[in-house]
Amino acid sequence: MRSVPEPSGVALLNPAADGGRAAELRRPVEAWLARNAPGVSLLTPQSIDQAQAMLLILAPRTRVALLGGDGSLHQLLPSLMRCGHRVGLVPVGTGNDVARALGVRHLPWEESLDLALHAATRPVDIGQVEASGPAGNDARCFVSSLTVGFDARVAHRALAAPRWLRGRNRYLWATARAWAELAPVDLRIWADNRLVQEGPTLIASLLNTPTYGSGIPAAPEARIDDHWLDLLVGGDIGRWRALPLMLSMLKGHHTRAPQVALHSCRKLQIEAGEPLAIAADGEPLPSATRVTVHLLPKALHMVFAEPL
Repeated sequence: MRSVPEPSGVALLNPAADGGRAAELRRPVEAWLARNAPGVSLLTPQSIDQAQAMLLILAPRTRVALLGGDGSLHQLLPSLMRCGHRVGLVPVGTGNDVARALGVRHLPWEESLDLALHAATRPVDIGQVEASGPAGNDARCFVSSLTVGFDARVAHRALAAPRWLRGRNRYLWATARAWAELAPVDLRIWADNRLVQEGPTLIASLLNTPTYGSGIPAAPEARIDDHWLDLLVGGDIGRWRALPLMLSMLKGHHTRAPQVALHSCRKLQIEAGEPLAIAADGEPLPSATRVTVHLLPKALHMVFAEPL
């Protein structure tokens, strides 16, 4: 049996994750902790505000095993980053693209919880977005992706997908529902102060992980800790050319298409003539006509499945 230090910290379960299915894990997780980590308590907040408050009263740099998905991590980022907490992600959400980037997506929850409490952490990069639009200014951080336009509308619709749809099927359902809204929008995009796109644009997604939309390999070379953000741009693509392109995205073959480009950057600026739909880590933001993103290197410490 391996010799490991007695775990300390807390486990935090978001009962609303995965359409509320995560709530069913409360008793099994309590039993597992009692057997394997009796010094670790389980927090089960009933709202994001309550979860934020719980995290803020913990000692700085506390180990937090977060049972949730991309949305849970996204919404708790302010408190996690402010306190410098060390985060182990136990993927029990819907998209789980951050978990894929960390190598824990396909582990049983018991194994990923064990890693979350015991394994060493490494710094990961975070994106910071500032958006200005009709509703005013909005600023927040993201871990996996920032999407605008059609991709963001798909993310919005995925949140309203039927509860029985899980994983990538939610995003495929949302894509079909948003198809009537598929149309390029006029954008100007600067990556590290270099103009990389001007004119009709169908896809403009910024990734910190290789996948979004529950495993769609939109930026296969992206890494959560390489100090770069990866911009995927698709220009003036018509409705029927868009269909095979989006199907090719499911296998990561879209990067071969002449109308698609990938750029690495640490700063991004987007200007639009009309308000754009925006989503960060699949969570909707207020629509905006101007978006600025900065990379925050090594801004959060997280557990990876593989060793250094």
